[in-house]
Amino acid sequence: MSQDSLFSSGQELANLVVSSDLLHDSWATIYELLSHAYLNNPTNLAPIAFKVYYPYNTNGAIIAFVSSPTCTTVHHLQKEMVSSEDLKGSQLDFDFISTKLNPHFSVHKGAIALFASLLNQLSALKLQLDSFSPLIITGHSLGGSVASLFTLWLLDNISLKDNNKRPTCITFGSPFLGDRGLQQAISERPSWNSSFLHVASNQDPIPRFFISPTNGFSGSIPQSCVYKPFGTFLLCSDSDCSCFEEPESVLELMMAMNSISQQQDNGFLVFNYGPILECLKHRVICKGTSQLSDFGVSQLQAGIILQLEAIGIGGQQTSNMSFLRSMEERVKASFVKKTNAFDPGKKLSKIKEDMAYLEWYKKATLNEGGYYICFKERGSGSRDVVKSREEIVKRHRILTKYWKRMVAEVEKLPQKEEAAFRTRWLYGGTNYRRMVEPLEIAEYYMKGNRDYVNFGRSEHYKLLEKWMNKDKIGGIANDRRKAVSLTEDSCFWAYVEEAIITSKGLREGSSEEKEKSRRNLVNFGEYVMSLIRSYSVSTEIFQPQSTFMKKWWQEYRQDILSSLYSCPLTFYMENEEYRSYA
Repeated sequence: MSQDSLFSSGQELANLVVSSDLLHDSWATIYELLSHAYLNNPTNLAPIAFKVYYPYNTNGAIIAFVSSPTCTTVHHLQKEMVSSEDLKGSQLDFDFISTKLNPHFSVHKGAIALFASLLNQLSALKLQLDSFSPLIITGHSLGGSVASLFTLWLLDNISLKDNNKRPTCITFGSPFLGDRGLQQAISERPSWNSSFLHVASNQDPIPRFFISPTNGFSGSIPQSCVYKPFGTFLLCSDSDCSCFEEPESVLELMMAMNSISQQQDNGFLVFNYGPILECLKHRVICKGTSQLSDFGVSQLQAGIILQLEAIGIGGQQTSNMSFLRSMEERVKASFVKKTNAFDPGKKLSKIKEDMAYLEWYKKATLNEGGYYICFKERGSGSRDVVKSREEIVKRHRILTKYWKRMVAEVEKLPQKEEAAFRTRWLYGGTNYRRMVEPLEIAEYYMKGNRDYVNFGRSEHYKLLEKWMNKDKIGGIANDRRKAVSLTEDSCFWAYVEEAIITSKGLREGSSEEKEKSRRNLVNFGEYVMSLIRSYSVSTEIFQPQSTFMKKWWQEYRQDILSSLYSCPLTFYMENEEYRSYA
C-alpha cells in the first residue's frame, strides 16, 4: 500500500460508512429518543436517557444514549477528569482498561457521573445482550460519551475469539472522552479501537469543546490539550466527508476546524446530523489528484488537500505548507506504524513451515547422535546434514524473532486478555521452545560459556515455560507409557553440558571440588531419572553418538561409577535399562 493510497483511503472508508444503513439507523434511533425524551418533553429534567431499539429482522439491536440539551450548558460539560485510581474500589471500576504499559488513565468527570446515574439499569441490561448480533451502541453529545463507556464495559467481557459478539459504537457530536492514558490503553487492543466510529460535523461545536482554541495553526499540539481521541473519526461538512484513524491527525484537524469555525460556541443547540447524512449518502465522490497537479504538490499532499476540503477546512489551511507538511508527516508515521504492526496470524503459515523444516532435521539426524550434537559440532554428520545446518540457523533466527515479538506483545496485554491469548497460542509456543531452545543452548556452550539457565537464557523462553506451567499445557501425564518426541524440559541439554563440566571436577579437582561435583551430579542424576520415569525425555538422548551418551556417560563412566555408585541413574545406565526405554 502506498502512502498516498493510505491517506486517500479515508474518503473511500467515508463513502462506505455514509452509504450504509448502519449510520442512518443509528442517527434515526438517536433522534427518535431525543425527540421523545427532551425536544417534545421540555419538562424532563433527567440529564441522560437511553433506550433499546430492534430495527432488524434478525437478533440485532441498537442501544441509543442521549443527553439533555441543557446538560451541555451546566456543570456536566466541564473539562475536569477523574482518574482510574479514584474509580478503584467504587461501583464504577474501570480498572480493566488499564494495561501494563498504560496503567493509569483519566476520563471525563461529567461522562462518568452520567454513566453512574444509569449503573443499575445498565448492569441489568448487560446480562441480556449475549444473544444480540449485530449490537450497535450509539449516542449523541454527552450521550455519545456514555455510549463509549458502556461499549468499553461490554468489550471487557468478550473473548478474543468472539468477534461476532463484539459491539460497534457510533457516536455523533461527542466530545473526547479521556486523556492519553485512555487513548493508548485502548489503542493497544486493535479490536477495541476498531469498535469505535465518531461522527463530527464542522458546524457542531461539541466535538471540539475539549480542544483548546488556537490563533491559527502553529504546527504543534498545545500541552493544554489533555483530552485525546481514539477510534475512527468521520469528519464531515455539509458537502463532503472523510475518515481519519491516526489520533494526532484527528487532533490537529479538529483544532483547525475549531480555529476557522463560524459557529458560536455559546448556546450549544442540538445539532441535527440527519440532513448532512442524507446529503452525503446521495453524493458520489468523483475526485482525483490530477486537478491539483499544477499546484506543485506531491500526490500525498494532493490527497491531504482533498480530504481537508471534504471536511470544510480548505482554503487558507491547504495553502499553508507548514500545515500540509505536518499532516504529511502524520500520514507517513501512520504508514510506518501500520507496516510494522505485528500480526501473529498473518505469519503463522510461514512459522509452521519453519517448524516443519526443523522437525525434518531432527529426524534426519536421529541415527547420527541427534540434532543437538549434529548442530553443535559443525563438521559432524553426513554432507547433507552439514549443508543443512546453515538453513537451520536461518530458520532458528526467524522463529526466535517471531516468538520474541509474540511474547512481548502478550506481555503488554492486560491479565485477562493475556490469559486468553496464551491459551490460543501457547501450544505452538511450547513446541517452538522445546524444538529451538536446544539449538540456542548448543551455540551458547560452543562459545565456552557456562550456566546457561542462569546467565544465557532469553526472557521469552522463561515466560513461555512459566505460562505453560500456569496453563498446564503440555504437562506431564501420570499414565504416560511412551517417551515424548521432544524432551519436555527445553533446558535439558544445558543440564547435560553442566554435568560434563562437573564430571571433570571428579577427575581433576581438589577434595573440596570433588565433593561439590559429586553433590551436583547426584542432583543431576535425580533430575534425569525423574524425566525417565515420567517418559518426559526423548529417546534421542540414548543414541550412542548423543552428547548425553558419548560426551558424558561414556567419557566419564569410570569416574561416575566410582563416585556415584549408589545413584539410581548410575544403576540405570550401567545395567543398560535405557535400551527398553521407548
